[in-house]
Amino acid sequence: MILPPLPDDAILLGVHVDDWRAAVREAGRALVRSGSTRSEYADRMIAVIEEFGAYVVIAPGLALAHARPGPDVRREGLAVVTLAEPVPFGHPHNDPVRVVVGLAVSNAEEHVAWVAKLANAFNDRGIVGRIARAETPEELRALLGFDDRAGA
Repeated sequence: MILPPLPDDAILLGVHVDDWRAAVREAGRALVRSGSTRSEYADRMIAVIEEFGAYVVIAPGLALAHARPGPDVRREGLAVVTLAEPVPFGHPHNDPVRVVVGLAVSNAEEHVAWVAKLANAFNDRGIVGRIARAETPEELRALLGFDDRAGA
């Protein structure tokens, strides 16, 4: 399974936010800009966290924001948002969050597979810090193992 593209439109670096909802909303905006989702998807990602808690904070400093497939998903996609200042999501061990990855998929099987694949991509203990410090979309894609030709 190949990761969906990560275009420049889906990458936001050094974003200033007030709280976790704003951080997730930024990931949602990036998914919209890249053509993966409609704006309602961000509201659903926030609703998932409000209902089920901060389980989306899958590693120290890293949140994988997502919602179930729905009509607001146009095509599978990823977005990455790095935060200028970390924000708490309410996770007992992995707060505060410095990197938010937004994930949109179009069916339930893809959902489970992508969540597992992305969790594996972040097995390197230092990767979240390096991503949080990335200064360009190209640097961020390289850290995640993307072919940079998919960027522009």
